[in-house]
Amino acid sequence: MNHDCKHCPFNSRVINSINDDSLEKLNSNHITVSFNKGNTIIKQGTFSTNVAFLRTGLVKVHITGPYHEQIVKIKKAPTFLGLPTTFGNKINQYSVTAITDAEVCFIDVEIFKDLLKNNDKFAFEIILELCQYELESFRKCASRTQKQSRGNIAGVLLDFSDLIFESEDFLCPITQSEIGDLVDTTRESVSRILTEFDKEKIISVKGKNIQILNKNSLERISKKG
Repeated sequence: MNHDCKHCPFNSRVINSINDDSLEKLNSNHITVSFNKGNTIIKQGTFSTNVAFLRTGLVKVHITGPYHEQIVKIKKAPTFLGLPTTFGNKINQYSVTAITDAEVCFIDVEIFKDLLKNNDKFAFEIILELCQYELESFRKCASRTQKQSRGNIAGVLLDFSDLIFESEDFLCPITQSEIGDLVDTTRESVSRILTEFDKEKIISVKGKNIQILNKNSLERISKKG
């Protein structure tokens, strides 16, 4: 399925910076694909021939290492997927899987490169997005290795609340095992810490529903680690 890029309600700021001629070329050289929860959008180890733009939904970015799978990030639409892989290496270096139903626009990589060459503002915005992604990756890496599990899990809950759902009452989009993968700990540790937070009246946990009751305490735990 194709959508009109110019009038797409899910346009990112980078798409809005493209001139009309280039936007028309983009409009003719992309396809939109729907994915169900659990579907693989990008598979590690396969050739990368398209730039992927997440129109709707939530996804997890994950890498299979020598011992186990590592979740790197949870991403919310609208956002690009796989840009570092597309330009840095023709082989996908990580996988992207839908954790809710999602829609993704796939853009031919040569068309995307042409957009960069002919749209200075667009190229600048892409560089800015890549820089922000790298800096965030450094910050997350430092947090995982230097904080204790309580601090890391508090940080995950705050990210869900502030960045993903923009609410202090939400359904956790991933399992406790996946939270453990995200912060380098076990499912048992995640379960224990969530139970502790619940008993301390910092959060309320009912199944997959999480309500943040004391955000200040959660922020202190996240900061102190």
